[in-house]
Amino acid sequence: MPQRQITKAPHGHMLTNAGVWSADSEWIVYDVRSTADGGRFDGGAIERVHVDSGKVERLYTAQHGACCGVVTASPVDDAVVFILGPEHPTLQWQYGPAHRQGMVVHTSRPQEALPLDARDLVPPFTAGALRGGTHVHVYSPDGRLVSSTYEDALLPDEPAGELLRWHASGSDPADPPATQHNRRCVAVSVCGEAVRVPKAHPRNHDGTAFSVVVTELHDRPRPGSDEIFRACEEGWIGARGYRRADGLWQRYALAFQGELLPALGSHPGPISEVFVVDLPAEPADLFLPAERPLEGTLRQRPAPPRGVEQRRITFTAERTYPGLAGPRHWLRSSPDGSRIGCLMRDEAGIVQLFSVSPLGGPLEQITRERHSVSSAWTWSPDGSRIAYVASGRVWIVEVASGASVALTPPAARSAVPRPEACVFSPDGRRIAFMRQQPTSAGLQNQIFCVDVDT
Repeated sequence: MPQRQITKAPHGHMLTNAGVWSADSEWIVYDVRSTADGGRFDGGAIERVHVDSGKVERLYTAQHGACCGVVTASPVDDAVVFILGPEHPTLQWQYGPAHRQGMVVHTSRPQEALPLDARDLVPPFTAGALRGGTHVHVYSPDGRLVSSTYEDALLPDEPAGELLRWHASGSDPADPPATQHNRRCVAVSVCGEAVRVPKAHPRNHDGTAFSVVVTELHDRPRPGSDEIFRACEEGWIGARGYRRADGLWQRYALAFQGELLPALGSHPGPISEVFVVDLPAEPADLFLPAERPLEGTLRQRPAPPRGVEQRRITFTAERTYPGLAGPRHWLRSSPDGSRIGCLMRDEAGIVQLFSVSPLGGPLEQITRERHSVSSAWTWSPDGSRIAYVASGRVWIVEVASGASVALTPPAARSAVPRPEACVFSPDGRRIAFMRQQPTSAGLQNQIFCVDVDT
């Protein structure tokens, strides 16, 4: 299929795994991190490129020693959201999972970025503000909410390997640590609900959204149970939610990867399963606390709001290769909300695309290729196809039949499509991806598009 290089500047261009297209399918947003995999968070700008003309616009330039990246676009207006690292970083407060924040800028007002999530690091904490850092921000299909992962700056990290040593020892899970640990979880921000915090700490700041944690974690999860100690790689379910078993629509829900401990004597280590968290139909209901405070305490993580329900969807411990597998990927739902896609190994050990209903039930295998899926991936807007990278090429697979077609030819090793992103445009006509190309500054990620038969 026709493909072409969209960017040509002699610096890095980094796509996020989803949400990189403007709502009208004319622009692609990206950051300028220097490494091929984006692992070095050193980007100094957020930009966008017009797909047909190649025109580049600078949306935000980081200042005061900060770096920025991981940008996604709103599906309904001209807003984009991205990560900003600390301005004026110090040895005690430099870039890291608990020291970053979401920022929003409108393409019509470049450089006028405002914080998404508020931060309050001094008790008594502020409801609607978090106490750490957020990451990979993605708008809900209606643009009212933003999901992200979150880590806490006040609670201690658990020493490496301690949970696994505890698991192997068979200790009593009813005896958790007195002070909870910082663990990656999923947060949601309600746009347009500003939160102000006291300026009692130099890293406190206001936010333009009311932010809460929506996943329930356990420091000492019961082996073999549905209790999880980590939540990550989330995705919104459906363009307008999904149909529940009672026939009604669940308006807001997220699928995410939940990491749990298998029963003793089964799998040797943690496995990741598909979980769903259902949110209240009205975003304002996320302001209501349950038994524990939304803002957390000095000993406890922020707690999910009232009416938030978390469920495990997949049970794969008995498979030859249990749990989610393959490259780092975010769970993505079909636009009609009926299927949640994920990556797992088949019985031959090859990473394939699978799907499962948000109501639970059997897994359905989508791809049946000889080569493992090697990338993050996205659904087409009509839900009939999925775009992904495998064996150094961009592919689409027909979900109903499992028939796969390569859209790009084989390439030299240094120029194969990167695995971080393979993103359908909102009109379904193109797929954006990255590959490295020679420039005056050496090999750099450049953005490519390939056309798709519609």
